Amino acid sequence: MAAAISNNYKGSKLLFSFILTRRTMTFKSYCTLALVICSLGRCFAEDDHEMEEFLKREFSLTKPYQGVGSSGSSHWELMGDSMVTTEQVRLTPDMQSRQGAVWSRIPCHLKDWEMQVHFKIHGQGKKNLNGDGLAIWYTKERMQKGPVFGNMDNFTGLGVFVDTYPNEEKHLEAQKKRYTPRTQRIFPFVLAMVGNGSISYDHERDGRPTELGGCNAMVRNLKHDTFLFIRYVRRRLTVMIDIEGQHEWRDCLDIPGVRLPQGYYFGASAITGDLSDNHDIISLKLYQLTVLRTQKEEEEAEEEITIPSVDNIDLLRVGQSEEGMSGVAIFFTVLFSMLGCFLLIVVGLVVYSHWSENRRKRFY
Repeated sequence: MAAAISNNYKGSKLLFSFILTRRTMTFKSYCTLALVICSLGRCFAEDDHEMEEFLKREFSLTKPYQGVGSSGSSHWELMGDSMVTTEQVRLTPDMQSRQGAVWSRIPCHLKDWEMQVHFKIHGQGKKNLNGDGLAIWYTKERMQKGPVFGNMDNFTGLGVFVDTYPNEEKHLEAQKKRYTPRTQRIFPFVLAMVGNGSISYDHERDGRPTELGGCNAMVRNLKHDTFLFIRYVRRRLTVMIDIEGQHEWRDCLDIPGVRLPQGYYFGASAITGDLSDNHDIISLKLYQLTVLRTQKEEEEAEEEITIPSVDNIDLLRVGQSEEGMSGVAIFFTVLFSMLGCFLLIVVGLVVYSHWSENRRKRFY
């Protein structure tokens, strides 16, 4: 309410000063300006109150990690090579062939939620000599070891991966091939995937065939804190990162039409192979989001979702492939388009000149 009053006051003040400096404006212009400013003030007030968040401690993992991994009363359970210290939950040490995870014991039944992940990836390996990465999960299954960043393949639910090793690039190098500029990625790379229990994660291609989208994120061996932000609201999945030490979120992916069932488990896992890193979770903070919905959105929210899915997934992936056009491809596309337009203009002029000449002959 205070925000709305403040915004309306600022709008009124701006309107008054504008009238004093522009005495020649018509009455209609004054009315229009006043309506616009009042509408903006009301929009700002609504945006401030459109969404409220509440920390859910039973789904959050924070210091001092009391009872984690050692007490049946704890809300979180350790698996594999993971361990708890005073500063972090270490999913894997900087050693070869390790995997570990931490999983919530309680299923989450929230419709709209937001997970803020404070993590750290560091080790002795130099660039591209480290691996393999970590994952944040919201899945039907829990406490299952496997090859997908320390979790099972063919999972059911959502996985957000911080992939630090370019498997596809190394595979192509071994075959003496190269990435095309259209498809090349910069690692580490953050991507998201929704699985329905029958979709396999393609390790050789770094999950490219099944990804919803992603972004590069240089997160290794940084001296400042790094964060990952996952929001699921109104069936829309948003992932952002804060890795520059500026306390500013950067967009990574934003996908509408994501359908995730309720009652799944949150978790985090990591794996190392021939190459390794320390994969640390410093905190997982889950917020319940209270969102204003239209009647139609409320009806949609009441529909029971039993299998994770993404609307128009085929169109989404077609769009991703088209977005990756190289600079050379764009140049030739523009060039040939211009030549085509020029050719059409020339043909049009020739046709017009012949038509004009024939028309003159008919009059003489």
